[in-house]
Amino acid sequence: MAELDINWVRAQFPAFSEPSLQGQAFFENAGGSYTCKPVFDRLTRYYTQRKVQPYGPYDASRLAGEEMDEARRRLAAMMGVETDELSFGPSTTQNTYVLAQAFRQHLSPGDAIVVTNQDHEANTGPWRRLVDEGFELREWQIDPQTGHLDPANLDVLLADGRVKLVCFPHCSNVVGEVNDVAVICAKAKAAGAFTCVDGVSYAPHGFVDVGALGADIYLFSAYKTYGPHQGIMVIRRALGDALPNQGHYFNAGTLYKRFTPAGPDHAQVAASAGMADYFEALAIHHGISGDPATMAVGAHNLMRDHETRLLQPLLDYLTSKNSVRLLGPTLAKNRAPTVAIAAQAKGEMLAQQLAPLGIMAGGGDFYAVRALKAQGVDPEMGVLRVSFTHYTAEEEITKLIRSLEQVL
Repeated sequence: MAELDINWVRAQFPAFSEPSLQGQAFFENAGGSYTCKPVFDRLTRYYTQRKVQPYGPYDASRLAGEEMDEARRRLAAMMGVETDELSFGPSTTQNTYVLAQAFRQHLSPGDAIVVTNQDHEANTGPWRRLVDEGFELREWQIDPQTGHLDPANLDVLLADGRVKLVCFPHCSNVVGEVNDVAVICAKAKAAGAFTCVDGVSYAPHGFVDVGALGADIYLFSAYKTYGPHQGIMVIRRALGDALPNQGHYFNAGTLYKRFTPAGPDHAQVAASAGMADYFEALAIHHGISGDPATMAVGAHNLMRDHETRLLQPLLDYLTSKNSVRLLGPTLAKNRAPTVAIAAQAKGEMLAQQLAPLGIMAGGGDFYAVRALKAQGVDPEMGVLRVSFTHYTAEEEITKLIRSLEQVL
């Protein structure tokens, strides 16, 4: 496979040519990525040419609706699902709350839900609240030393056949380990349970084939995958048809409208097609061809190879320092480049010290309070988190390590 053309990649992101950002290396990508140029272009075109009610008979309205449909169609094809199995919402957190409401109406007394203590609060809090409705909650717990979520421990939770839903992350936003989604989904399915996978922390590193993974629900955030601020939700048809409609009653027959009770943000949905533009161009530039899913897999592999190569030196550096604790795996191939560091100083303070050195990073609990507590990290102290994606250059990693040496 060809090596990622980092210069071409960075040329697709206006932030890298923005004068006010020169000399600064961006390492808070897990909180939200830079936006690719095709998304900018589509958003500008929509607001200047098509900012009308979509799906009407006149040209501006017709084109507005067509572009919204294009976004759904192309992103769904990249992820190996049918067009109407993908829907947009204001955020992943809000999408999850809507899903929890649907399951509240769908489940029966005595049914159980499995959640983890590795998750961002968005994919655990809404489900935990269903305890108040009489459903049983079972917590699949991480290893307190490594943060690892062992699939073998799920077997015990599933054994009695009462679990109807298993909620877990593709990877944690503080542990970083990539969970074996296909294995976990197969276990859940064999036990008669549906799965809800939080892909927010993994999707920035490449779109996945949801069909191949076997997930019933896959959630992620477009503003972390180089697009606008939207939550994207894949719900496979069998589950989507079985759950009670949460939208307007007259939309019950349209799968992608069943779990979006509010009107969509027309412009941002339309602009999301720019993410498909970018990933397709990335694949073509590197000689990858085929159907949308094949090209998406090729782009994913390019991105992951680049990230893994850059990540290992950072992990090696951190594991060599006795004064800090690296959360999650020490091998880059087993994790995303989202790296949480527990130190003797508060995470927020360390991020402040890095800022004048030209490093943009974050500190705090990152809505993963349960995961930090489970690993013995005081959420009040928090962690320093440095996260990057495929558009990060090797010299920026060198700069980061040099800067960390000054503050840790």
